[in-house]
Amino acid sequence: MIGPLLLLALAMQSPVEDGIKALDAGKPAEAELLFTKATLADPADYSAFFNLAFAQSVLNKDSAATANYRKVLALKPGLYEAELNLGILLLRQKLSQDAIPYLEAAAKAKPDQYRPNYYLGDALLNAGRGVEAETAFRAAFQINSNSAEAAQGLGQSLLNQRKTAEGAVWIEKAASLDPSFQPALLQLASVYEADKNYEEAIKIYRRFPNEPGTRERLGELLIESGKSASAIPELEAAVQQSPSLANLTALATAYLQNKQPEKCQPIMDQALRLDPNNGELRLLYGRLLRELRKFDLAANQFALAVKLDPKSSEAWSDLAMVTVLMDRYDIALTALDKVKELHAEKPGHKYLRAITLDKIKQNRNQAKLALAAYQDFLSVAGGKFPDEEFKSRQRIKILEREVNR
Repeated sequence: MIGPLLLLALAMQSPVEDGIKALDAGKPAEAELLFTKATLADPADYSAFFNLAFAQSVLNKDSAATANYRKVLALKPGLYEAELNLGILLLRQKLSQDAIPYLEAAAKAKPDQYRPNYYLGDALLNAGRGVEAETAFRAAFQINSNSAEAAQGLGQSLLNQRKTAEGAVWIEKAASLDPSFQPALLQLASVYEADKNYEEAIKIYRRFPNEPGTRERLGELLIESGKSASAIPELEAAVQQSPSLANLTALATAYLQNKQPEKCQPIMDQALRLDPNNGELRLLYGRLLRELRKFDLAANQFALAVKLDPKSSEAWSDLAMVTVLMDRYDIALTALDKVKELHAEKPGHKYLRAITLDKIKQNRNQAKLALAAYQDFLSVAGGKFPDEEFKSRQRIKILEREVNR
């Protein structure tokens, strides 16, 4: 903001002069009292109100400062210093829309000045007026080509207009001008993610190797991109820096996808110690144990998962699958019934039900149930499961003979 305004005609007035001295000495509270005294002595003295507003802004008394800057402009319309300071103050209070008219007036009054153009761009950007913000930021950067904040604002205004390639150039420019603006690159990475441009997002995340959260996200993106092997070293580093539940889970997922279940189990044990009541974690652990062919332990994890979240069709489905492998057909059928109740039954579930009923048939009525289940599966398979469909047709022939015997 622009500092104290002291008119020559008022220089002899002690409260104003003393107030400015107090501000210079770093005593804004004392200055506020002195400027208040000056406004009471002369309610038409816009300089006193300006200085009072400035002191209050230093004290973070934003509402009072705003009111007094408005008084200044009522007494002295078009005063550049007051318009600029009021606009900045409103911007600080997240009142961007209210700030715009004052900053527009200030930028129009002094178009060759950096600050009114920059703050106008900031207000317009916050108000969602990206095209106008772009113009203001370009003007600010033309005035000061070393301004990282103007470059970042210009980049963000372009990103908001979905001009990602052009905006990225300016975000990079800001980061090169001032290293403290490097975090803006992470915002750019999130834009790339939203655009499904994972390769560019990954490139940015690789530039922040010392940030555990960033390395975690890098690992997750690599997994989503089908590059689980590349994700592993990133996630191992993230776990070493910060063994959080998210990092541990991501690393376990990468190990599992990369066919390294033996490395996955101790990671999952560590994760479950952090959050034993996490149903998704139990589900992931169960799948790991199933991969290791530890079916009984896997079944226990899936059972805990459905207990924690009875509406998880995934957990019921996995429980059904592993209990079939264990020849626990009673549990499998119960789990398949739950999947059906949750309206999540797919052709694979119908086939699993058919082979389960086929396994436990002991009489003609049970054979009829198995036969009907195979027929139900074939009615929805549609040629998408050739091996299972072939087996089903063979079993149907055998079961029909048993039923009609």
